[in-house]
Amino acid sequence: MKKNKAIIGLLVFVLVLAGLGYTAVFGVGADQSGSASSIKLGLDLAGGVSITYQVVGDEKPDREDMSDTIYKLQQRVENYSTEAQVYQEGDDRINIEIPGVSDANAILEELGQPGTLYFIAQSDSEGNQNYELAGYGIDEEGNLDPQYQLLKTIEELQADGSIVLTGTDIASAQAGTQQDSMQNSQFVVQLSLTPTGTQAFADATTKALAAGESIAIYYDGDFVSVPNVQAAITDGSAVITGQHSYEEAEKLASTIRIGGLKLELQELRSNVVGAQLGSDAIRTSLIAAAVGFALVVIFMIIVYYVPGLAASFALCLYTALMIILLDAFEITLTLPGIAGIILSIGMAVDANVIIFARIREELATGKTVQSSIKIGFSKALSAILDGNITTLIAAAVLGLKGTGSIKGFAQTLALGIILSMFTALVITKFLLNALYALGVQSIKAYGVAKEKKVLQILSRKKAFFALSAVVILAGFVVMGVNQGRGVSALNYSLEFVGGTSTTVNMNEDMSIEEIDADIVPLIEDITGDGNVQTTKVAGSNQIIIKTRTLNVSEREEFADVMINNFGVDEDAITAETISATVSTEMKSDAIIAIVAAAVCMLVYIWFRFKDIRFGASAVFALIHDILVVLAFYAIVRVSVGNTFIACMLTIVGYSINATIVIFDRIRENMSEMGRKGNLEEVIDKSISQTLSRSVFTSLTTFFMVASLEVFGVSSIREFALPLMAGIICGTYSSICLASAFWYLLRTKVGNKVKTAK
Repeated sequence: MKKNKAIIGLLVFVLVLAGLGYTAVFGVGADQSGSASSIKLGLDLAGGVSITYQVVGDEKPDREDMSDTIYKLQQRVENYSTEAQVYQEGDDRINIEIPGVSDANAILEELGQPGTLYFIAQSDSEGNQNYELAGYGIDEEGNLDPQYQLLKTIEELQADGSIVLTGTDIASAQAGTQQDSMQNSQFVVQLSLTPTGTQAFADATTKALAAGESIAIYYDGDFVSVPNVQAAITDGSAVITGQHSYEEAEKLASTIRIGGLKLELQELRSNVVGAQLGSDAIRTSLIAAAVGFALVVIFMIIVYYVPGLAASFALCLYTALMIILLDAFEITLTLPGIAGIILSIGMAVDANVIIFARIREELATGKTVQSSIKIGFSKALSAILDGNITTLIAAAVLGLKGTGSIKGFAQTLALGIILSMFTALVITKFLLNALYALGVQSIKAYGVAKEKKVLQILSRKKAFFALSAVVILAGFVVMGVNQGRGVSALNYSLEFVGGTSTTVNMNEDMSIEEIDADIVPLIEDITGDGNVQTTKVAGSNQIIIKTRTLNVSEREEFADVMINNFGVDEDAITAETISATVSTEMKSDAIIAIVAAAVCMLVYIWFRFKDIRFGASAVFALIHDILVVLAFYAIVRVSVGNTFIACMLTIVGYSINATIVIFDRIRENMSEMGRKGNLEEVIDKSISQTLSRSVFTSLTTFFMVASLEVFGVSSIREFALPLMAGIICGTYSSICLASAFWYLLRTKVGNKVKTAK
């Protein structure tokens, strides 16, 4: 790169960075609203809508039906936000909390009356019409939309058998595409029917086909689709065509899904609720981000000199882009999400550390600075791509198969991975070449790798295995002891086990900060538990306090505290038992998603390294890390809530990345040393060569997490503390265990699988 070109390039970079930074903070346009202030926030940070439904009917609903209804509603409301929560209240009520929205009536109108969907034949058995074309309107895409009217009541249609299916006969409804007779792509809704529905629909479509009639889909007082029957459908799979866009197909599919609830629900109440956390939560998180960011920058410059400076500027660009894209992709951000982004800033330097270590190694062989920069980026590429693509695969699987917070986490993780690779491989490289062209060419400005003493890691594998086994066993012992003395094995929070929701009509309007300062400590004294969640109903003096399940005496003590300290009338206090917001189905989905992600990562590593034992060893290391952190949760009694899932997923992504870097160096050294090289020497040499990367990356990430622990609010600290343990554990397993697992598999299983050269 020539000097003039470098000057122009740096000026452009500075202008772009300043522009993106301004957009992120202040924004553009008349409203001057920056991306940071426009990001969709979760219920804990910005509030939203709370809707309570009651099951129609006098009989107590079946537990299985309630669980199925909650799960399907959860899938439905995730269209509004991946952080939406659905949980049971009392015996026959279901609560829905949707963050980032403020119009309860609009949500209710769009949701309609859950569980009231019918498939209606065009005419009854005597040939009388059940509905007719009433005219045309204009739909959302500007197309003519046929309008139909019902000629009979639902009760009459049920009596004469004209309702051929109800929503409960639909097993699944998904938007998709298929080719028509002209081989053009068209948007459709794909239906899968239950066994009962399959037979009923086969009879109905056979009859409708013979008569040249349609079967309308009727939901909550309106016709949502009136498709003509083009063939008798006997296999339980149907397709609805005629959708103008994928969004229209998804909307119809979503309507069919919510209309397929086993229980019919009616609205009991709806409220706009305020943020669960005060402004202090965001303020302290931003302080934590600033402190952690400053520590990372200082560390990078002290350790890596000029390359560290370049990486710091690239990190600034990374942060600005992350904020802008979170807003652009409308990713809902909760407090754990903020913590995850802060953590990703620490992890974003990982690729830079790998590159800089390679540059120093090349300088140590006597190459020029310019040549070392070029070769360093080239040699680091495979480790960076393999590590990040492996984590990206996990994020993709979690995003597709996960639900709720898992899906939100996967979106943020994938975005962070792509941005970190871009800033490291493109921006940092550009800045280094530009600085070199401007005259920063002294080897001292880049540092030279010192000859590393080969550490004897592999020979101590038995001691490492024993240490890990003791820690994991201790965790299970503690869980067993906890279970034996009548408390749960882990300190499960409201999200996992449910609890008590107490609504209090205060005599005055209190801010969330006042509630946190004056009321929450008193409630914590009663429960002996710091897991207390408070919500304020907008436009009223009403507050909602969620705690672990309170017994009768604790409820009485709660009431006494509110009466004696705040003058609340006893009639203004109502308490209800609420279910977990993380349902059994959501837990199953999470486990399936994580297992699927692990399998996909194993397959990718097998493909890239041409040896399945590399993939198996990486998965073994992941399982080890998860079990150790689980032991930490059990021993320290950290609250296990939604952040628990995010914590475990973060550790999985963090650990696999570190392991891949070491495996990549083993593969490279085996290729260079050939068959003459001693396998144990190759492993120890590879670990020693990548040790600085492992330690330094852990330190930069640790800085960010430690700042969350020091400055964050209590819910953030509950996320940061186990993450700190996970970072230490992930670093330990990558250095001390992963390669040992591979060595044992290779020597014990045999060398039948050829290792990539």
